[in-house]
Amino acid sequence: MPIKVLFFASLRERIGQSQRLLETDTPLTLQEVWQRSSGEAHLPDNVLMSINQTYVDADSLVQPGDEVAFFPPVTGG
Repeated sequence: MPIKVLFFASLRERIGQSQRLLETDTPLTLQEVWQRSSGEAHLPDNVLMSINQTYVDADSLVQPGDEVAFFPPVTGG
């Protein structure tokens, strides 16, 4: 089952797309999901992440069929 990966705001612009599907039969770390879906080696600092619409930390495992989202840090003035 694929992992659905969503990118929001400036990350969407940086990656050049709003979503990708990653085919996998095994669990992946969020770092591995980021690398495979973005093509970038390192997960940027301060990026917010969620699995199935629940915020998680970078050590969380993603299961096949999950939905992952990456959000840039929120700033305000």
